[in-house]
Amino acid sequence: MKSLGRQTEPRGFTGVTFAGAVEGGSIEDGTEPRPLAPARWDWSRVRSVLVVRLRSIGDTVLATPSLRALRRFLPHARIDVLLEDWVAPLLEGSGDVDRVLTVRRKSQSSRLRVARRLRAEGYDVAYNLHGGSTAALLVRASGARHRVGYADYAYAALHNHAAPPSAELWGREKTHSAEQQLALLGWTGVPVTDRPASRLAVTDAAAEAVARRLGEEAGLAHGQPFALIHPAAAFDTKTWAAANFARVVEHLAARGLPSVAVAAPGEEKVLDEVRAHSRAPLAGFTDLSLPELTALAARASLFVGNDSGVAHVAAAVRTPQVVVFGSSNVAHWRPWSTAPAEVVREEMHCAPCPGYTCAEFGAPECIRRVPAERVVAAVERVLTS
Repeated sequence: MKSLGRQTEPRGFTGVTFAGAVEGGSIEDGTEPRPLAPARWDWSRVRSVLVVRLRSIGDTVLATPSLRALRRFLPHARIDVLLEDWVAPLLEGSGDVDRVLTVRRKSQSSRLRVARRLRAEGYDVAYNLHGGSTAALLVRASGARHRVGYADYAYAALHNHAAPPSAELWGREKTHSAEQQLALLGWTGVPVTDRPASRLAVTDAAAEAVARRLGEEAGLAHGQPFALIHPAAAFDTKTWAAANFARVVEHLAARGLPSVAVAAPGEEKVLDEVRAHSRAPLAGFTDLSLPELTALAARASLFVGNDSGVAHVAAAVRTPQVVVFGSSNVAHWRPWSTAPAEVVREEMHCAPCPGYTCAEFGAPECIRRVPAERVVAAVERVLTS
């Protein structure tokens, strides 16, 4: 039972188109998937697998290709995933996992309880898809016969199978976050070479709730197309200006596509700023549950937003998208989907960077210099692709 628990651009600016294409191959290109190395144990004897992936919305979404690869390889095994409790609802309705286990963030008592529970499960295999110390300790606490992580992970000695870098396994320098996680499985004999796309399920309850609110609060008729706008982000170096988002909203309205914005609780001010700069109306939600956010993204005809977890959610339900990048590593965090998508960014000598603050200019020029005209042009390309 599932728990509920490349276009040519002017110098200095880069816009990159992705429509399922990946460097070195393609997502789900129809070829028979293969592992990246021989099996490291007898898979016919594996009855239960634990996947540990802590942290954020985007991290969770980008683990779903690995969950899918495991499910198709082991259709009769039990596959459990351990997530932080606040993000666990993202996997409601997933057919790729049997149980979603949760741990509370920064809670020692929760970690101890989870460790005891994992130990009692008797897993055959446990994968650490995170790399942090907490994940390594929980994988070790599981007592799984085969505990897998990368050799450069924190507390790597707690794993009894240590993989080489994903770049070595894929045979190229740059790898996406989803590929890094898939490579860990592929190194143990799981077929992954088709690089599955990310995917999330839309539950009936969430779809019904979103349909009702779109009608009652956004004034949209049933089935009416709309664009989903996400103008918020975790850091200033990833937050495109509200005035620029307003230009996109106006452009979409002029072509007959209304916009609906989304933000997290406490981020109402961001939506108000976009409205203040826009001559077109903008409906918005700041109180959606994660399943409702997924359902809303699945209903949208287009996503336009900052590099964020919401962008990954939209990619996972195959919504065409345009994502504005600032400080982030595009090769590592771009949309991972078979849907048409473009990344719009300013080419900077200092990018990518950690993004917490701008050490080079004192202000995040990487995101500030992205002009609205280039994003609008990307929107047009995606909508007509």
